[in-house]
Amino acid sequence: MADQLTGERLLDDMSEDERARAERVESVLPALRAAAQRADAEGDFPVEHVALLREAGLLGLVVPREHGGLGGTLRDLAAATFAMGTACPSTALAYFFHNTSASRGLLPLEAIEAGLFDEEEIPPVRAFATKVLDRMGSGVWLANFASESVKSSGANITIATTARRTDGGWVLDGEKSFGCATGVADYYLTTAKLEGHETAEGLATFFVPRDAAGVSTRAAWDGLGMRATANNGIRLDGVFIPQDEALTIPGAFTRMLRMSRGSFVGNQLAIAAVYTGCAQNVFDEVVGQLTRKTFADTGRPIASSPMHQQLIGEMSVNLETAYLWLRRQLDLETSQPPLRPKPEVFRQWRMGKGSVTEACFQVALGAFKASGTSGAMMGGVVGRALRDLAMGLVMTFPAERGRLEVAQMVTQAKENELFTTAERP
Repeated sequence: MADQLTGERLLDDMSEDERARAERVESVLPALRAAAQRADAEGDFPVEHVALLREAGLLGLVVPREHGGLGGTLRDLAAATFAMGTACPSTALAYFFHNTSASRGLLPLEAIEAGLFDEEEIPPVRAFATKVLDRMGSGVWLANFASESVKSSGANITIATTARRTDGGWVLDGEKSFGCATGVADYYLTTAKLEGHETAEGLATFFVPRDAAGVSTRAAWDGLGMRATANNGIRLDGVFIPQDEALTIPGAFTRMLRMSRGSFVGNQLAIAAVYTGCAQNVFDEVVGQLTRKTFADTGRPIASSPMHQQLIGEMSVNLETAYLWLRRQLDLETSQPPLRPKPEVFRQWRMGKGSVTEACFQVALGAFKASGTSGAMMGGVVGRALRDLAMGLVMTFPAERGRLEVAQMVTQAKENELFTTAERP
């Protein structure tokens, strides 16, 4: 039997093609692992990883073969981000966001096939979607910039960046507070609202070249989380974007989202796979250390003490909890035919995201307790994992918000069942 690939710890039923793609991922893990500690300490994305991933063909992992990619799916992406998460979570996270850009190509094409665009709209939609996929398939790194510091009570992501029409294209103004690969990616795939629109119907997508006039980098991000993601964010001050580098048809963004199987643009579970990979790595490292080290007086492994047995048991349960939620969501979003209607898949994700990330953080917390003061080093595996996995507690939305939304979905559906009509006596 062939040696198990790292990605197979998550995806244990890989097809032959999936395993071939996973082998490409496996080939880059030693270099990612070797750079992880230095990258974390310096807080800088290892730029050499761009060429590494490009040469392995992985920048086109989920891009169809007809566009120059490897033809992978969400299953491949989840296995890849999980595997990379065991080596360098920062690179895994940045890589995840690059791959989310593919949805801006895949979903519009599916929406065309579903008849969601009229004849006049199809050519520009198809041209933009094809450009996204062709660029990714050729090894272009795309950073996906949507999130902003502006918040609203009714949405997880609020877009304040504006796009106003000008001769030959559009002018962008705004600030993106969160987006991996700042200063690293070739293009920033940027979401903005069209001038004169105040609803999601006015959201549009633009290719913003990294070095375009008016583009600047925000202050270095020194946050609690994955420190080497180049997560500084950008400012856009009168940035001109030609019309053929944008998808600005009103309603195009919301129509393409209708094609997603579940979470947002259909690939969000792969970010939870990053955290699960990180949790698996810190578990392996600490259990390995505890079984190798012995008590001076008895010669027994430290892992044999009742306290450490309890902590290892709790870590095991939390790690398996993360796997169960993640694999279930993966089944719901990739099975053919679909196992559940889209609203149920979406509801499952609202519960699952927080459940995975909280379980992963608990693994790191247990590792911290089990390793004691010797593990309390900022640059050590445990210290890095604690900080890396803390970000999962708030990334996109915390578990509490997801559970609140699920409760509202359930109770509102139940309220509707409480009322009916009857013939008047």
